[in-house]
Amino acid sequence: MMKARRSRAPTSPIEVANRKTDEQFIADYLHPDTAKESSWVTAWTHPKTGAKYEINLVQPAKLKQEDLNACFDLLVETSKKDYENSAGRWHPDKKLKEMKSPELRYVLVKEEETGELQGFTSLMPTYEEGEPVVYCYEIHLKPVLQGTGLGSLLMSFHTTVAVNLPPITKVMLTCFLSNPRGLAFYKKLGFERDDISPVPRILRGKVIDPDYMIMSKRIRPDPETF
Repeated sequence: MMKARRSRAPTSPIEVANRKTDEQFIADYLHPDTAKESSWVTAWTHPKTGAKYEINLVQPAKLKQEDLNACFDLLVETSKKDYENSAGRWHPDKKLKEMKSPELRYVLVKEEETGELQGFTSLMPTYEEGEPVVYCYEIHLKPVLQGTGLGSLLMSFHTTVAVNLPPITKVMLTCFLSNPRGLAFYKKLGFERDDISPVPRILRGKVIDPDYMIMSKRIRPDPETF
């Protein structure tokens, strides 16, 4: 008689984090005990209009189809042109598949009165070139929410997770060079060009410039540097 296989136990803090429920993830990494950093909030008020918004964290497996569609539509609204003008081009099916990656965590911003999605960011604790990081996959806001401080708040959640999840060393993201406003926003928050960001290369005698930049903000020193 064959013995039933036991499910493999998580082998790293990153894997442990990605297996947690949304409630556990918030408790451990976004709103932990007072001895650790926390910026997590579930409500936000527009500083100019006074409109109220709800903020929720959810995994793709629990994300309603209508919310996923709304996130995708907002991405198309804000960034489709950047994708179309890049070397990688715009591939909606591929992008939608990426947005369903099970290890992602979505932070949804919905208008309290109507329940309509007005913004979101998505993050994932992962490894980049062997280094443990929190990767910001997306951050998109409706025009009415841009320039209000909400973007900075959403990005602070990425930093909070990184601070509360050793051995994470930094927060990383990718930004199109055709998005100068985005680049300026990230630089204002302390992000810089990462060492692994692509550089111009020569192909058939022509200089090919990259169309995106990989940026990072270090949270704690890389242990390998000691």
